[in-house]
Amino acid sequence: MTVFHRNETKQPLPEFLRGGVIAIGNFDGVHRGHQAVLQRALDLATERGIPALVLTFEPHPRTVFRPERPVFRLTPAPLKARILEGMGFSAVIEYPFDRSFSEISAHDFIRTILLDWLHASEVVTGFDFHFGKGREGGPAFLMAAGQDNGFGVTLVDAFRDENASVISSSFIRKLLGDGAVVEAAGQLGYHYTVEAEVIGGQQLGRTLGYPTANMQLPPEVELRNGIYAVRFRRPDGSLHDGVASYGRRPTVTSNGAPLLETFLFDFSGDLYGEVSAVSFFGHLRDELKFDGLDALVVQMKRDEEEARALLSGVKPLGLIDQRLCF
Repeated sequence: MTVFHRNETKQPLPEFLRGGVIAIGNFDGVHRGHQAVLQRALDLATERGIPALVLTFEPHPRTVFRPERPVFRLTPAPLKARILEGMGFSAVIEYPFDRSFSEISAHDFIRTILLDWLHASEVVTGFDFHFGKGREGGPAFLMAAGQDNGFGVTLVDAFRDENASVISSSFIRKLLGDGAVVEAAGQLGYHYTVEAEVIGGQQLGRTLGYPTANMQLPPEVELRNGIYAVRFRRPDGSLHDGVASYGRRPTVTSNGAPLLETFLFDFSGDLYGEVSAVSFFGHLRDELKFDGLDALVVQMKRDEEEARALLSGVKPLGLIDQRLCF
């Protein structure tokens, strides 16, 4: 079994990874549309007995050009790399994206990255992929460069869901902003998942009989505030069902930073400092301001019952979901 290779700093590629099939794209979310491109690359690599790699860009180009409005990342780089590894890729190349890189010509992109560095034998990408200064390199340019330089090019058409709609990361972000985590999962092909370190909180939940694992998510996350049925995975791989609150806790504080607070069912133990994952299976309700803590506890019991019932019947949506959330 080859060790997965994550290259974040333009390091020379090990010999055994050269001459592979390269899937190129941002792939934020690794949604079902992306998976169509990625699976084509994997299939070609398997047929030919050569490695399959992903070339992506970090940080997200939109964040470089508009730093005042960072992109809500569905899959930050570490999570994206883990999903790609689980799909069967040998490596992910996270090319450092900055303004100077955005100025290189399409010709130089082909020469310095695809040929001199990656030694690509085949490039697989979406039909609308553009690259190089001013997006001058498009599908026709790439096909011609492949013919001139001896690498194959496979363009994958837009993937459509069951309603014949094209799946996009921006639409999934909008769904999550509406709290529509079930619909988002249908588009992603797995349940939306976040990762963060468990931090200390006010410990109010503990006194109410509902101790929570608290995580601060990046400010650009646009998940709707509210109460969710979730699964919580610890670094050791153990999985716990739970109920989570995301928001600013209007009953107990007037000015809390957005926080994800997860109550794990049938669990006691210390989680502080662990980098864990939370996967969202259903939006139970919006945040409410309760008339005192007694009313809050009554509602929390209801939330727990509803989340337990919802989670008892869930089944994986596919291989990625199976690995991440089950």
